[in-house]
Amino acid sequence: MKKKNLLLENINFPKDIKKLSHSELKILSDELRQELIDVVSETGGHLGAGLGVIELTVALHYVFNTPNDKLIWDVGHQTYPHKILTGRKDRIRSLRKGGGLSGFTKRSESEYDPFGAAHSSTSISSALGIAIANKLSNKSDNVIAVIGDGAMSAGMAYEAMNNAGASKAKMIVILNDNDMSIAKPVGALRSYLAKILSGKIYFSLRESIKLIISAFSKRFSKKAGKAEDFLRSAVTGGTLFSSMGFYYIGPIDGHDIEALVSVLKNAKEINYQGPIMIHLKTQKGKGYKFAENSKDKFHGVSKFNVKTGVQEKSKSNIPAYTKVFANTLIKHAERDSKIIGITAAMPSGTGMDLFGEKFPSRMFDVGIAEQHAVTFSAGLATEGYKPYAAIYSTFLQRAYDQVVHDVAIQSLPVRFAIDRAGLVGADGPTHAGSFDITYLATLPNFVVMAASDEAELVKMINTSVDINDRPSAFRYPRGNGIGINLPSINEKIQLGKGRIIKEGKKVAIINFGAKLRECLMAYENLQKKGINLTIVDARFVKPLDEKLIWQIATDHEAVITIEEGSIGGFGSHIAQFLADKKLLENNLKFRSIFLPDKFIDHDKPDLMYKSAGLDSISIENKILDTLNSKVVIKKINQELH
Repeated sequence: MKKKNLLLENINFPKDIKKLSHSELKILSDELRQELIDVVSETGGHLGAGLGVIELTVALHYVFNTPNDKLIWDVGHQTYPHKILTGRKDRIRSLRKGGGLSGFTKRSESEYDPFGAAHSSTSISSALGIAIANKLSNKSDNVIAVIGDGAMSAGMAYEAMNNAGASKAKMIVILNDNDMSIAKPVGALRSYLAKILSGKIYFSLRESIKLIISAFSKRFSKKAGKAEDFLRSAVTGGTLFSSMGFYYIGPIDGHDIEALVSVLKNAKEINYQGPIMIHLKTQKGKGYKFAENSKDKFHGVSKFNVKTGVQEKSKSNIPAYTKVFANTLIKHAERDSKIIGITAAMPSGTGMDLFGEKFPSRMFDVGIAEQHAVTFSAGLATEGYKPYAAIYSTFLQRAYDQVVHDVAIQSLPVRFAIDRAGLVGADGPTHAGSFDITYLATLPNFVVMAASDEAELVKMINTSVDINDRPSAFRYPRGNGIGINLPSINEKIQLGKGRIIKEGKKVAIINFGAKLRECLMAYENLQKKGINLTIVDARFVKPLDEKLIWQIATDHEAVITIEEGSIGGFGSHIAQFLADKKLLENNLKFRSIFLPDKFIDHDKPDLMYKSAGLDSISIENKILDTLNSKVVIKKINQELH
């Protein structure tokens, strides 16, 4: 029988936490931790990071006056406890479901989420913006950024710190150091010193000494200041942050609620003009033994049994696209010692962990640093190596300048394995791979491919190995393949050549990517209605198979393109070709089906694609509409309802 959370039941907003004693804060933290475990066991999602910030979450809302004081969580995957304490407790089991709570922070969801986030390392930059806005508006509200869980490996965090230190902005940055080995493990002495260093007496003494010394000599004042900084840095290990203009405190035990409350109160109340860095040591997965003992600390989990920690596994025996990619690349790497694997903090998500197990000296996880990953790959390519940068579509967006400047302009043969192409379900619009077709296919010197199934993915990897004069990319979706036999690693595709899947009359569908199955379902249904279709798997958006497209355009009354990407992608390239060749002047009807011009909220993937008009029924209706078959459309709609 589940233990009742007596305190948590009466906590609906942060104002309720402020009524508690310090001993009750500990009890609330325990109850909140158990509630988080129970919730995520039912919903799936991110668990380990949230377990590590339970005490911090409670302490922050206890000390600060949120939402007037702005609390910004980096990435946002650790904010489930924050959501429970800020008016969303009754909806927390709707997490990551259609119409339910987001798995990240979202401005439209709550006033307690002042800045939306799901990609990492944005918190200090956004907090600085808010802090400067407060200064310009003569507002005294506090601004707190919580960063960690690997997010400090991204250059953007250091750019923001450099700017914040120079600006002397009033803000607090909390470094949640859970596995980054920034400092040695914290002990009681360090917690005690952190309290002293953050206290009013220390600040007052420090400022008084400076005032006294300044009356004698500027030279002596400078020496005293250096001595004070040296002493503080030597005691606390904050040299890096101090050198960037931050007043450094820590490291302290991030699970000691009393220490947290004490330090946060001191940081809040002290009259210090400039940014403050509070360094916490926490344990990812804290309080749940299965998370603590897991290699990934239960970072992201499916539904699981609380008592055993066993997660629900997919019942499908069909391999995931990610695994197909990894296994195929391993086979090539066994033959070719020049093949190198690169990932940006997503080894298991991209399959690079499997590659790394086989070739530990040839796989590089560069951390949350996509810009570096791309230029690092470019450097390898200049020396004749064959780098494969395996990066989610949504994260590759963060390195677009490097893709253009460091790879495309120099025509370097970096291979981009673009995972999570298209809509991704519960992670929502922040993680959707909506734009890579558009932003890559617009670049000169690029080969851009999309796999319609796992067998095609293998062929595209095989093909990419021999593309040595320019960059190439192949995109593939999240999840499992369709369950077909895989070809050998010797089977390749001629560059820029598509394939005809079905031959018919009147209407041709040119598919680019993983919606081929939906096209074939539409084909079967329309066959029954006496409409024969031609189905083409384009394979390439760049270079286009111009000969095949010309043939299709001249032999059919209508052409419809389909892709899991935004406007400006595959369909736009086809339209431009048809216009350039004046094929649209011959009464050819041309339509494109692509992702709508909006961000689609999280839901089950099939429902998201239905909403986007990329399911088989939507494809059927588009074809019938193109042929002006209004009566048939009405009949289909009646059948649906």
